[in-house]
Amino acid sequence: MEFRILGPVGVWSGTTEVTLNGTKQRTMLARLLLAEGRVLSDYQLGEILWAKNPPETYQAQIYTYASRLRQRLGTDVQVVRKGCGYGLRLLNGRFDYHEFTRLSHLGRAALQMHRYEEASAALSSALDLWQGPTLTDVTDHLIEAEGPAIEEARMEALEGRITADLALGRHQEITAELVGLLGANPLRERLRAQLMLALYECDRQADAFAVFHDGRLQLEEELGVDPGATLLNTYQAILTGDLERLNPHAARSNAPSLFPAGRQTRFSMISGAS
Repeated sequence: MEFRILGPVGVWSGTTEVTLNGTKQRTMLARLLLAEGRVLSDYQLGEILWAKNPPETYQAQIYTYASRLRQRLGTDVQVVRKGCGYGLRLLNGRFDYHEFTRLSHLGRAALQMHRYEEASAALSSALDLWQGPTLTDVTDHLIEAEGPAIEEARMEALEGRITADLALGRHQEITAELVGLLGANPLRERLRAQLMLALYECDRQADAFAVFHDGRLQLEEELGVDPGATLLNTYQAILTGDLERLNPHAARSNAPSLFPAGRQTRFSMISGAS
């Protein structure tokens, strides 16, 4: 049995979708899955089902949702009542967000060890689990509570995969993708830095600088801040042709990995530098 939240919330048995009735039943299932076995109180469940104004009968309604989940999910799952709350034990099945997290960890570990092909493959597999916008068909309260963290995890995996692809010299292939991603996330500085690198390696240095200056203006106008270290370091590295300064393995920092260690850059080959 497969449990999905990375898109429409649902449960699948082979190729057959298990019927779940209503937004609130899907919401309760998704919240219990994300709790990873922890017991959630009736009050906590009530908040994501009805926000701050649950009906007087909310505990009875939660009891009904739990009973229906037991009926629908069978022996693969235990929906357990403990104290004044519920927990979910996944006995036999696959939860897409758990699988995403596992593959993301593998990809990031491979990236740190310079295994770029492995990193790109693992992170691509993690991202392929997305079936559309996260947590579709649940209450707005659950989306507000859990959606931002899940979306941030997706973006970090995406940026990691792009880092690996840049290290593998796939600049032409990912430039158009980066343009689209930056258009949707204009204040995300790591994406902007990655696009600058891709453009530079495609012999589009002027475009790379334009991307930096556009970002600087947006950051100033919308947030009132200057570009951060990642964006400034990338700009300076392109300006001087010293892309190896972006290698995070030479000097540990919190800046994201943007360029592989020891790779001979196009600039160094043109200039004859070793």
